[in-house]
Amino acid sequence: MSELRFEDVTVRYGTGRRALKAVDGVSLTVPPGQVVGLVGESGSGKSTLARAAVGLAPVAAGRVLLDGDDVNRRPARGTSRAVQMVFQDPYASLDPRMRVGDSVAEAIPRGALTGSQGRGAEVARLFGLVGLDAGHVHSRPAELSGGQRQRVALARALAGRPEVVVADEITSALDVSVQGTVLNLVRDLQRQMRLGTLFISHNLAVVRYVSDIIAVMYLGRIVECGPAHEVLAAPQHPYTRELLAAAPHRDGYVRDDVPGQTGAAVTDVEPPDPHHVPAGCRFHPRCPVGPLVLPGRAECLTLDPSAGAAERVHSTACHFAVGASVPTSTPT
Repeated sequence: MSELRFEDVTVRYGTGRRALKAVDGVSLTVPPGQVVGLVGESGSGKSTLARAAVGLAPVAAGRVLLDGDDVNRRPARGTSRAVQMVFQDPYASLDPRMRVGDSVAEAIPRGALTGSQGRGAEVARLFGLVGLDAGHVHSRPAELSGGQRQRVALARALAGRPEVVVADEITSALDVSVQGTVLNLVRDLQRQMRLGTLFISHNLAVVRYVSDIIAVMYLGRIVECGPAHEVLAAPQHPYTRELLAAAPHRDGYVRDDVPGQTGAAVTDVEPPDPHHVPAGCRFHPRCPVGPLVLPGRAECLTLDPSAGAAERVHSTACHFAVGASVPTSTPT
């Protein structure tokens, strides 16, 4: 089992005045054998961080480490890659011209098995592991349902003999009736194989079902991170509380009993332009307990709460989270 660690990772697109920091100084750890759920709305930088973990997004600053080694050093051709990714759209991630069994066999590291018979047996084993009939190895992606294609994508990721799996919105393209089945599969596989997993979703209801740790991302930064049961029971950041309030409960209705929820809403406020990040707290233009609602909290307009996040409960990037003192330093 291995630990995946992001150390002050920044991913930047473009140059000059129109440069965009999709990920801005993110530090996050995926402990061995645990599931870290990364949640946030569209455009928060979740998928960019995932792509940085497998070398598909350029890391402008910081490092992505697996047990202390840089994961983005290109492995030798045909060898296993320690971090494997399962993409959001299983149809787009599979070659439509190839039989799905061949797609999975292609991901098996060279030299891991000898002969076509050995590779065929391994593909059949992987199909059984993800709940697919061995007869599907001869099918093409278009002949399978969305849920079956996502199972093939999981099998292909596991074929690479990974130590960490990154699952990027793997249920968002599926019917609701299929999502639960895939989530159960992910949870069962993680328990059996004890792989570290970075599970990404915009839906907190999905993340809380599979995660040991929950990290909340907003506008390129982690704003809260802690054990799943603690974050869900006592969310510290107003954005986390908003996400939790919007998540469907078991009866299908959104929650109105979220700890710390004030009743104020930000649903009518559009997210800021990521090319022009707000000064101070990035969430303050939408915050239901921020300076636009409570004028006495003017520090949110000028002081970046990330500076003292490590000293607060859940490392929360909020001036008024538990463990925080009202800042008096020079504005940044």
